[in-house]
Amino acid sequence: MTRPRVLLTGPMDPAGERVIAEAAEVVLAPDTRPETLYRLIADAAVLVVRSALPPDLLDHAPRLRGIVRHGVGVDMIPLAAANARRLPVANVPGSNRHAVAEHVLTSVALLRRRTLHMDTLLRERGWDVSRALADGALELHGHVLGIVGVGEVGRRVAEIAHHGYGMQVLGHQRRLDALPPYVAGLALDELLARSDAVVLACPLTDATRHLLDARRLALLPRHAVLVNVARGAVIDEAALVDALREGRLAGAALDVFEAQPLAPRHALRRLDNVLLTPHAAGLTVESMRRMSVGAAAEVRRLLAGEMPLNCVNRSALV
Repeated sequence: MTRPRVLLTGPMDPAGERVIAEAAEVVLAPDTRPETLYRLIADAAVLVVRSALPPDLLDHAPRLRGIVRHGVGVDMIPLAAANARRLPVANVPGSNRHAVAEHVLTSVALLRRRTLHMDTLLRERGWDVSRALADGALELHGHVLGIVGVGEVGRRVAEIAHHGYGMQVLGHQRRLDALPPYVAGLALDELLARSDAVVLACPLTDATRHLLDARRLALLPRHAVLVNVARGAVIDEAALVDALREGRLAGAALDVFEAQPLAPRHALRRLDNVLLTPHAAGLTVESMRRMSVGAAAEVRRLLAGEMPLNCVNRSALV
């Protein structure tokens, strides 16, 4: 009997691939060009997603039984098309929460202590010029951290910030009554105005697109720093560049951007108060293994004709 095929849009940890290989043939796409994916998905029973999919990919997938996101965010999957075809879509929630939370708080500390700028000045201009930056350095302890989107990642950030650094933590999300006891729920505008550092960890939806526009960025104190590990389009990037360039915001750490990869001549690259990383906050050896093993378990459920444990579109399948 022919074994079912599982198509991977990107490599996964061997631990997860071995789990899938016990029940199916594993096919790794050599690239993510639409024409390549159109060809390979024709025989696939399950698709494992690590990159944005062509919006019409499912038109070429007559044998597909379901889709598994190797990670958390599902905005790169055409959910409406999956719902129309009654295809379950699963993800691996919480798999990268430790990695992203550690990245967030490291970034806040680097920005508030001016560490990267200090390093550059020490190498290029000497001891005294570099050390002068310490005059404006700020601690985390006793200061206010605002978190927009207190899900798996946001909760882990809040836990470390409050219990580890002694920070006061504010949170904003749709249900303020569902926050941990050490997170004070606030309306978004009030959270921004009261925070020394703000972390964006919310999903990208129609409601959160450009959630931080020019008006809301202006609510932040001038000494505040902003960390985005959500999606680039949650911020109005042009307005952010203006605020950073004009000194209306002390700094930003950005792991995601409105257009990825970040353009070589993008204005953000020319600002010395910005920490840039290539959508890598959630990528560690440990998180990749958790994602792979978790995704593989969902693939096995789909191959067995079962509903995924972490199905994100369950209501559309009823």
